[in-house]
Amino acid sequence: MRYFLWVAGIVLAFISCNQKTDYEAIFKNPNLYANTVHELNRVVMGNNFSPIVASRNYLYANIAAYECIAAGYPAQYNSLSGQLNGLNNVPKPKTGEKINFEFASLLAFCSLGESVTFPKGSMSEYVDSLKGLAHQHGMSSDVFESSVKYAAQVADAIMAWSSKDHYHETRGMAEYFVDNNIEGRWVPTPPAYAIAMEPHWNEIRTLVLDSAHQFAAPPPYTFNMKDSNSAYCREVMRIKNAVDSLTEEQKHIADFWDDNPFKLNVNGHLMFGTKKFSPPGHWMSVVGIAAQQAKADYPTTVYAYAKTSIALFDAFIHCWDEKYRYNTVRPETVINRYMDKDWRPYLQTPPFPEYTCGHSTCSSAAAEALTSVFGDQFAYIDSTELEFGIKSRSFTSFRQAAEENNWARFYGGIHFHQSCIVSTEYGRKVGDYVVQHLKMKK
Repeated sequence: MRYFLWVAGIVLAFISCNQKTDYEAIFKNPNLYANTVHELNRVVMGNNFSPIVASRNYLYANIAAYECIAAGYPAQYNSLSGQLNGLNNVPKPKTGEKINFEFASLLAFCSLGESVTFPKGSMSEYVDSLKGLAHQHGMSSDVFESSVKYAAQVADAIMAWSSKDHYHETRGMAEYFVDNNIEGRWVPTPPAYAIAMEPHWNEIRTLVLDSAHQFAAPPPYTFNMKDSNSAYCREVMRIKNAVDSLTEEQKHIADFWDDNPFKLNVNGHLMFGTKKFSPPGHWMSVVGIAAQQAKADYPTTVYAYAKTSIALFDAFIHCWDEKYRYNTVRPETVINRYMDKDWRPYLQTPPFPEYTCGHSTCSSAAAEALTSVFGDQFAYIDSTELEFGIKSRSFTSFRQAAEENNWARFYGGIHFHQSCIVSTEYGRKVGDYVVQHLKMKK
């Protein structure tokens, strides 16, 4: 955490060194919001939360921040109250209150980011640094106190709303039942042989979709390893052949979009974990990159983060509904049983059913949200993975990035390509539905 406080200080150095600059300029810097999201990204990664659960942290934190901005810029932005399922009566500021809405949005973001899943205090040091910036750059006590108070009111309202999304109820539900006697059914995979992740996530309250199964994907290919000409067997051979002959470029694509929040490395009797940002964390970083490249102002930046996090959240619920409807086996298991017991995919197989693909689904949904904010054919360089030692990649658009992710899961050997194609299509449907039905920017 200290490292990213240092990063935030560097980003603000060009402002802080100007003694004539006041707190309003400090908090209107959109890079400060991007750094705050990145700080939550680090906290999420450090606590080993799954991509699905992580999407919930980003969602409520960004919505809390957005509601502060919508209140401060009513001529430009609409509240999400009445637009998202179950969200009503977000507090409005009182007439005459002196509130710095950017500062309030940061505090509200941090409050939700740490409290939705984590115990309070996960971001307390970072929050103290934000308050220190306010004091150091001349924010008066009445503005400071009003801003802190309003941030708390919004955070409390969003927190109360979040508590009714059925998340806590799913914590006590039954684990996935593993049945090794059914061909084609998912079973745990090496090296961790972990239990199935979040089998009840389809019971989480959606935001814009009317239900988890609003967009029902077609069934996967029927499991059939007896007929070498069956569609299923051809898919198995296709992924095995691809992984067995990957080019360096294909390996880079797979590594770049791996986004495994916890990879278990095994070397003899030695086992250790390595961490990276999860898929929603990766897309949160892309939002920041795009906002900076577009020279977006602070409200637009918050708007982009909120819209993208909403699309990601609904996309995961949709996808997990499909996963546990079909419970399809992973390529690794099939190849080990029927072809080569020692075969391993290029990437580590995550612990949940194969169809549909979570990363392809959420990536295409995020791409639609970002396209609606920054436009199609928005070329950018994604440097998200540099801190994990993976070189950047360039894209001509957000949709092109989502299409590359489609191939990445196939090159990684963890998803059949047909699954990725379907997932990209249905993630786009979710994203487009979110874009068409939300009226955020006036």
